[in-house]
Amino acid sequence: MIEVSPSRSRPFGGRWRVVVPAALRWGLPVLWVLWAGLAWWVEPRESTAAQLDRDLAAGQVVTYQRANGWAGDDAYWGSRPELRPAEQGWMIAWTLPSGQTRYAPVQPPDRQSYPAEPGRSAHVGPDARLAAVADPWHAGDDTAHRIANTAGLLAGVLTLLWLGRLIGGAPPLAGTRWFWFWIGLLPFGTGVLAWTYRELWRPPPTPVPDPGSGWRGFGWLILAGIGIGLLVSVARGLFGTTAVPG
Repeated sequence: MIEVSPSRSRPFGGRWRVVVPAALRWGLPVLWVLWAGLAWWVEPRESTAAQLDRDLAAGQVVTYQRANGWAGDDAYWGSRPELRPAEQGWMIAWTLPSGQTRYAPVQPPDRQSYPAEPGRSAHVGPDARLAAVADPWHAGDDTAHRIANTAGLLAGVLTLLWLGRLIGGAPPLAGTRWFWFWIGLLPFGTGVLAWTYRELWRPPPTPVPDPGSGWRGFGWLILAGIGIGLLVSVARGLFGTTAVPG
């Protein structure tokens, strides 16, 4: 009779139990850093009509769209705000060759052009000038939309890896699966980072006697979400929309 030692009976499964946590321990933070950098770069930044004029004069406008604000207030943290297109919208959004997006309040198109007064040239609104030099929003594969799509892809991969480990992996040590599911929905992926730190980087030696329940995780989602929102608002007020866009 041939005896098989325990260490050699399931080498494939044993190897994966070591490789997967190690890969996720490093992979998830790296993916988050890549996503955060790209998402920050292409996040729409509030600007002015004067800046739009300067960008037009410098030939820096690639695509544009008139709209009534953004439809991304309740979007998932890994998604990008979408415009609400409107021909008579109160704002214009435009992209730059660098991949950044700006938006500014402007007058409706029917108020932008008027006959010239004696001795003065006729005023031409930004819509006409934009149509002459730029493409409509999402019409071309420009840098801004390529970066935004890449950021969205990274966020999707990050989420799938986290959920796959949370649902299909070993039970969490510092909370229940439902606890970490709700925590993982915190803005900007901070909940995924918290799970990575607590469960992969600094796991408790033994399961916590009173792990966080799903209701506790939901409560933390609400409280921490409000706190993060306030922190971002304060930072935007202190450093401006260029450093803290949104």
